[in-house]
Amino acid sequence: MPALSRLAIDRLQPGVFISLGDLGWIHHPFLLNEFRISSTKQIQVLHGLGLTEVLWDPARSTAEPLPASSASAAAEVGEEEFDFASAALAGMLDEKRHRIERVRSQRDVFARREREYETDAASIGEILRTFTAQPAEAHSEALGLVGRVVDGLMDAPSVAIHLINQKSKDSGLAFHSLNVMVLTLLLGKTAGLTAEEMRQAGLGAMLHDAGKSEIPPRILRATSRTPPEEEFYRAHIGYGIKAVAGARNLSVAAKNVIACHHERWDGSGFPNKLAGERIPRLARVVAIANRYDNLCNPFDIKRALTPAEALAQLFKKETAHFDPDLLQRFVKTLGIYPPGSFVALSNGATGLVIETDPARLLSPTVMLYDAEIPRNEALVVDLKEAELAVESVVSPATLPLAVVEYLAPRGRVDYYVEGSA
Repeated sequence: MPALSRLAIDRLQPGVFISLGDLGWIHHPFLLNEFRISSTKQIQVLHGLGLTEVLWDPARSTAEPLPASSASAAAEVGEEEFDFASAALAGMLDEKRHRIERVRSQRDVFARREREYETDAASIGEILRTFTAQPAEAHSEALGLVGRVVDGLMDAPSVAIHLINQKSKDSGLAFHSLNVMVLTLLLGKTAGLTAEEMRQAGLGAMLHDAGKSEIPPRILRATSRTPPEEEFYRAHIGYGIKAVAGARNLSVAAKNVIACHHERWDGSGFPNKLAGERIPRLARVVAIANRYDNLCNPFDIKRALTPAEALAQLFKKETAHFDPDLLQRFVKTLGIYPPGSFVALSNGATGLVIETDPARLLSPTVMLYDAEIPRNEALVVDLKEAELAVESVVSPATLPLAVVEYLAPRGRVDYYVEGSA
């Protein structure tokens, strides 16, 4: 990061990026320690705090400071215009304290969702392990879990998508199955599936890779495979059908998801090279969710794509593989700034999108980077409430390592939805 230098308050104007880190976050009324000045009111508040100078960052400023002579003259002429009543500052500080309490409450909600995510992932792991030996019981457990999620989604007029900060970088089949199930149900809701279709799609998504337990890890994790290894890998479809065969009441629709989630719209998939609408619709939904999660969370984390990159990969490079209508709906479902996206904000801050709501796609909830605030107390803001906007999506490769590790230390993208527990 470039070195900061000191600047007289009277030389500030909108566009100058400043730091109040040496003052302490709790001792000023602004949302962040570091931000780009956006109004003369902010400059008045800085005067009211008794400051005569602040640190500024030329690299992140969009305007130059006022010349020293002009600033002095402006201060003399406009001295009577400034009203720095202590009551006004106290009111702003009170609002900030209320904001801190709201952030703490919101953090508690996020922590609860993360615990629910871990619990559901553990349940799915147990279901996958016991399906062959106890098919009836495992099928019943799977239906119950899917049903809870579906009921919550179908009853909700709008569904918020949450980024989960679960601890493991290598989370295994259960976490992949949960991610694909959640993404499938989100897309299914957008695509207008009925409640029963949602249940069968969710069940199929949960079980879609049930056969992978029969495939050696070195083959599953390989970035390239020999022809015999590829044939062995593709056999997970057959192993999956075999694994669920004992569940006599498992629907054909759910079994078709297991059988067809690697079929492609252009006929280049496997195992049967089905094309277009010959591929069962629920399998087409799961195919998109499965590919997206594999792009975001590959075995080799160094090959992981950001959510925006994964959507671009699907939409621009792999569009022939998927139902075009469903693919467009998937992009709409995750939104312009999918959870897990690094973003640059209108005040010059950098953040990570942790929640989106289709009802207001341009104003996601963002966790903000601030080196002066411990990560476990990181600010979480609703951009609409904070009157901030996203200026651009940022590649983590262009950010300092400290920023990436602060915002996304695991490098994984795991989703959860309200109503999942």
